[in-house]
Amino acid sequence: METLSKEEEDYPLAFIITIHKDLEMFVRVLRAIYAPQNIYCIHVDAKAPEDYKVSVERLAECFPNVFLASASEIVTYAGFSRLKADINCMEDLVKSPVKWQKVINLCGQDFPVQSNLELVRYMQDAEWRDNNMTPGVKQPENMQHRTQIQHIEVKGEYVASMGPGHQKTLPPHNLKIYFGTAYYSLQRAFVEYVLTSPVAKDLLEWSKDTYSPDEHYWVTLNHVEDAPGSNVNAGWGGNIRAIKWRDQEGIAHQGCNGSYIRDICIYNVEDLPWIIEKNSMFANKFESTSYPEALDCLEQWHRHKVLQQATVPIQLSWQLATEVNISSTTVAGGIKTITTTKR
Repeated sequence: METLSKEEEDYPLAFIITIHKDLEMFVRVLRAIYAPQNIYCIHVDAKAPEDYKVSVERLAECFPNVFLASASEIVTYAGFSRLKADINCMEDLVKSPVKWQKVINLCGQDFPVQSNLELVRYMQDAEWRDNNMTPGVKQPENMQHRTQIQHIEVKGEYVASMGPGHQKTLPPHNLKIYFGTAYYSLQRAFVEYVLTSPVAKDLLEWSKDTYSPDEHYWVTLNHVEDAPGSNVNAGWGGNIRAIKWRDQEGIAHQGCNGSYIRDICIYNVEDLPWIIEKNSMFANKFESTSYPEALDCLEQWHRHKVLQQATVPIQLSWQLATEVNISSTTVAGGIKTITTTKR
């Protein structure tokens, strides 16, 4: 509950976290990224169990800078509702008295790799100080069906193509559609542009019947010359997520030591060295039940780094674990051996 450095105090961040399950995972993510100078908007899926919603709400009430989104969507995988969840939080965040500089979005299975101080420094380095971070490229041909054919979202279930006979109109304002990640780091002025600009509003409306619009919306607007912090020449730059995709095995990584779900690796302990070496802002995906040791280990490593970087006196309660001397005694061939280790 104390800001750990002047650098962080002078550069507050906003976070959007969309969740629908695994309460323990959410609690640990919030614990890892929490800082009193920041602001946190939590979007709980409207179809989540009522006791889950109540638990998240009670947790948020413990902190003056953590709140639930004022409007909640029934979120569908690859649906417009997922994009709208972020928009809802943005509308709340711009009304906040916290003078946040940039907003970062997360899902419930992300976990930080960089500390808050490292995030602040990364946001302010020469490449990103004046720019948004929305990795992506011009829409590849094999992705064009997502925005050229109308799709229908069955709320909370799935998104389906309406078929070749349901062609979409051309994008508004002669926009060229890009394809990229749904995750970002955006300037506050860009967020205000998203909420007020006719270009952004028209693209949002046009995107309602597309497939996975959050993978084209942000990156497309970031290539609009008049948008604050835009970069018309931007590509895949921005070390936002460490993700092991199944189809990149043997190229970007040497395999998943956990298991693949929707072609994304759920990390196990043996994946952590790759994650740490990659040093992305966040890593995805983790589950608190499938491979709990991976989450335990990364959480301890991350907290240790955070406290090492702090410029204020460290309080004992900030540590997730304390060092203790553990002595083990073994007897071999009549000779007693005492081994002392620190944990």
